[in-house]
Amino acid sequence: MAKRRSFEVPGLQHENPIPMGSIIGNLMMTSGIFGMEPETRKTPEDIESQCRLMFANVRRVMEAAGGSPADIIKMVVWARDKSFKDAMNKEWLAMFPDPHSRPARHTMMYSGFSGNTLIQCEIVAVLSTDR
Repeated sequence: MAKRRSFEVPGLQHENPIPMGSIIGNLMMTSGIFGMEPETRKTPEDIESQCRLMFANVRRVMEAAGGSPADIIKMVVWARDKSFKDAMNKEWLAMFPDPHSRPARHTMMYSGFSGNTLIQCEIVAVLSTDR
């Protein structure tokens, strides 16, 4: 049985005792990834900035795991409002421009965010065995 390895990303750590991500073998899964600025841990008020930061944080998480966005196989997104779709899709298309090579994605509405958080995601990735 493979050993689990947890990892953190500076500035993105959670307040609860959970890691940013966990890896077994070449399978990586994350905890919630938010649209906050890692250096200040501040979350902007607008959805466009939160989406931009969330996808930038996805890149940070993938780098910390030893991978890249090309390794992502699925993304699950929780959004406070359905109207946020355009802002999310703008960043989605920037990260995954090839329509024949995008991860699966599922988006759900969620009203239980604290503070001014409007959106968050989790990712599942299959990392290269060459790491």
